[in-house]
Amino acid sequence: MVRNIVILGGNSHPKLVESVCNSLGLPSCNRILTKFSSGESRCEIQDSVRGKDVYIIQTGFGGNGSKLNDHFMDLCIMISACKTGSARRVTAVLPLFPYSRQPDLPYKKAGAPLIQPPSENGRKDYTFDSVPATPAPGGPKSSGFPNPADITNKLIRTSLGNGSGPASPKANGKANGDAYLGGNGVNGTQEHQDRRGQTGNFTTHDYENLSIVNAFEARPGYKQWVAQAGTLVANLLTCAGADHVITMDLHDPQVQGFFDVPVDNLYGRPLLKQYIMQNIPNYKEAVIISPDAGGAKRATAIADSMGMDFALIHKERRPTRITDRQNASMMLVGNVADRVCILLDDIADTGNTITRAAKLLKKEGATKIYALLTHGVFSGDAISRIKASALDRVVVTNSVPQGEHKALLGSKLEVLDIAPIFAEAIRRVHHGESISVLFNFD
Repeated sequence: MVRNIVILGGNSHPKLVESVCNSLGLPSCNRILTKFSSGESRCEIQDSVRGKDVYIIQTGFGGNGSKLNDHFMDLCIMISACKTGSARRVTAVLPLFPYSRQPDLPYKKAGAPLIQPPSENGRKDYTFDSVPATPAPGGPKSSGFPNPADITNKLIRTSLGNGSGPASPKANGKANGDAYLGGNGVNGTQEHQDRRGQTGNFTTHDYENLSIVNAFEARPGYKQWVAQAGTLVANLLTCAGADHVITMDLHDPQVQGFFDVPVDNLYGRPLLKQYIMQNIPNYKEAVIISPDAGGAKRATAIADSMGMDFALIHKERRPTRITDRQNASMMLVGNVADRVCILLDDIADTGNTITRAAKLLKKEGATKIYALLTHGVFSGDAISRIKASALDRVVVTNSVPQGEHKALLGSKLEVLDIAPIFAEAIRRVHHGESISVLFNFD
């Protein structure tokens, strides 16, 4: 039994909280965590946490009648309540870190995000790299005008037409307003308009001619701006009072850099490696498959440590014709004919990636296909997609509740318990011991 530790569980995964407490030999902290009729969260810590080391377990999964955002808000409120109750240290334990996939911006087969429609004179050699340098007196000449000239003088002469107001009469070395007058001293407005018509309206802020402003069009599928919630989530946890964060298999390890407090990213690979050795016959002859390039390092780490072959499924983004070696936009790099294939990935949300990868592997001659995943979210129509897929067995951890998924998939789904890993991490962090042993899977 460990002293001066308080295990506080949220509503997202009660079974995991119970398993961690059983491994540590501790009862869970009594608390009230409900909602008012208005939908606001109500949190009341019924046990004393003064001077204690508090660990709050709440996974990033929307279940048990609540949404993911509700669970995250409950976590922030529980952290704040413990800090208000004079807890010595508060650690947020998130087996599945919420919003960890947000940095994934979908790549499109389009190249540059903007294109220019063909001009009337047939010029098609414009690119963003050909934009002239920043204009400055004595700087490089601009090739965008009919006759190469100093762009500074051109901007001065057209300042009135662009609504910027009159410039200094001595801007180009002339006095008495001759900069805006013709050579014979008369008003040069007509000359300015003729010159402007020759050079073209190059200022996109002139909304009188919207055809110039709308000359550039976004290519299909281009996202002009996507919010990045990872930094916000990190700031919310630290501002609520979290002194430490423990999670498992971050989809993007760079998320650790968003925090100003220590973050321990545990690995689910020891469990997956143990499953391979104990449950797959002749596993040395099998092939470890990464369903995308992003998980190649994760898959090769296990393949190298176990002395197994490795193959990669490459997502071909270019608009090529589908051949025998391609399944829609996926292409296999490696040989899997007449061999057992083991797909390794960190998370399965909609299940589209692993099911399409399994279809390609079956087409290439794989005899049996396993999918080993750390986080089995299985949202949307993932369950029905997996049922109809070529996957023979799906192995996940209980970082998120798997009760409903197990009932729907039956024997096709196996669940590995991660409670001992988190219990040992909590014990070592509390006693100030190194947790690097939990990272080793050799």
